[in-house]
Amino acid sequence: MTDTGLSKYGELSREQLIALLEKRDRTKKLGLVWERHEIEVDATLASEFVAADLVTPLSDPQNRSSGWPNLVIEGDNFDALRWLRMTMRGRVKCIYIDPPYNTGAKDWVYNDHYIKKEDRWRHSTWLEFLYRRLDLARDLLTSDGVLLVSINDENRARLELLLDEVMPGMRKGSLVWRTRVGGNEGGEAFLSDNHEHILVYGASDFRFGGTEKSLEMYKYTDANGEKYRISDMTVAVAYNDKRAGQAYYPLRDPTSDIYYPANPDRVWSYASRERSGASARIKTKFIEDWVADGRVAFPENPKTVRYETREALIAAVRAGEAPPFIREDLPEFDAWVGRTIGFGSPGFKRYIKDLKSATQPLSSWITPRSEKDTIGDDENAILAGTTDEGAKTIKAIFGEKAFNYAKPPSLIKGLLAQCTGPGDVILDFFAGSATTAQAVMELNAEDQGSRRFVMVSSTERTEQVPTRNIAEQVTAERIRRLNAADDKTLKPLYAPFAYLRLATMRYEDIDYDFSDAQAWTALEVLHELPTTPWRGDAWQMHEEGDEILVMVRSPSPALFEAIAAHTALRHNVFVYSWAPGGLAASWEGVDLELRSIGETLLANYRR
Repeated sequence: MTDTGLSKYGELSREQLIALLEKRDRTKKLGLVWERHEIEVDATLASEFVAADLVTPLSDPQNRSSGWPNLVIEGDNFDALRWLRMTMRGRVKCIYIDPPYNTGAKDWVYNDHYIKKEDRWRHSTWLEFLYRRLDLARDLLTSDGVLLVSINDENRARLELLLDEVMPGMRKGSLVWRTRVGGNEGGEAFLSDNHEHILVYGASDFRFGGTEKSLEMYKYTDANGEKYRISDMTVAVAYNDKRAGQAYYPLRDPTSDIYYPANPDRVWSYASRERSGASARIKTKFIEDWVADGRVAFPENPKTVRYETREALIAAVRAGEAPPFIREDLPEFDAWVGRTIGFGSPGFKRYIKDLKSATQPLSSWITPRSEKDTIGDDENAILAGTTDEGAKTIKAIFGEKAFNYAKPPSLIKGLLAQCTGPGDVILDFFAGSATTAQAVMELNAEDQGSRRFVMVSSTERTEQVPTRNIAEQVTAERIRRLNAADDKTLKPLYAPFAYLRLATMRYEDIDYDFSDAQAWTALEVLHELPTTPWRGDAWQMHEEGDEILVMVRSPSPALFEAIAAHTALRHNVFVYSWAPGGLAASWEGVDLELRSIGETLLANYRR
């Protein structure tokens, strides 16, 4: 009989099993440990299906016929992420979130529900809350996508260890943002907490855009019209260091026969073939090759000296009149006798065309706008406002303080400018006041981009405030007001959005509860199409360039003609039906793939 590994546990008593589990829970490991309810999570994922209803009256009033490219989703973000993983897996370039900071009920509406008295460590539930969501979010990123997470100093270490668990090998670093300027609070240690962190976890191909390099230093032009600059051609290695190798030697200008001494404390950057031997292997070219290629810039009209005897050379060195890198105690001192020696040092020609990147790396320090004058124009940092900007922006849009702790739009816009392109998708599943949506809108207005956003927000309804709906009253409302703004500075900001409301159902009820409208919405998002209402017809078609999506309830001659017209034009036609087998029987002569609505969506949902 094959041993499945269960026999050793099956023979244990209930008390022994409990003791074994308790021992496992006490066992230390490298990394973060918290109380996980894995059975509860697995049961939820295995029993529930999430659907989304398009709420047309709450969607942007325009673009109803052509479709809404952006989404505002109302519901628990755990449910939203499950739905998004079904419809947008691997398509999100940037996820930015500003999650609750685990500082108590003041910043976490779920606090009373999630922080349980029986938890041995009060942070366990907060960590588990985030783990479930981040585990789903990871699957949404593109191969060059990035997750950015805001967090305070108190909880940074815990969240960073959690992210290392969820996204192993993806940590890129962190950014520091100054939340406010001034303030005398310093706690017991009199240490300011005026900073927050933004943790950066990116996929394998992710990199920040960086800051455009200043090209002012490329002030020379060669005979071919190519711009270059002259840079130092030494390295910080002494002549007697074993790393110096064959990089300590007199450098000769072949056109003038002038020799230049090497700095004994900083030898040349390139080895000499003459000193190394022709068979030596090096990572780059020998200095003789660089000279032959014209890449070494020798001083123009340098001061020169020549000593015909050793005595004259020694006298010049002792009098301080010889070139500074010639000393009696250095190797090959006598070799300088009878040579024309130049003052100055050769440099290396670095061309603009050889730059590996047109930008310089992004600084991890986010500079406050109030300190802009303290940095140069080419400083490689994001400029951002403080929390005061976030509060003023909310008041300017709503006329009141409609939301607490809003991030400044300049901060999010600066981040998105660094890690997204004009056509990318941005997700915020703790959307709150929709600052991320406004940042996307502003960035698109600046570079004429077509970035799309997905904002997820819950109602945050409580027994004390049963009518609260943050998603509708704040998240979506902010975007509506920006879309309708008369202010000329805001008018270019326009982002048509569909408002979706989530619904959950048990798998066994899908055949009865999963509606045509819900399926249509999921299929449109799955095929990267703007969201449109389901009309309730026998079939519905969505045309977007060469992409044709068709959902069929019952076939008709008009449908066949429409499909045939598109296939004749070699368009990408995707036809879905609840029962594709029956549809295929009456579809002879048309070469295309028929797909099952239920099987396609369920397969994406479960994988």
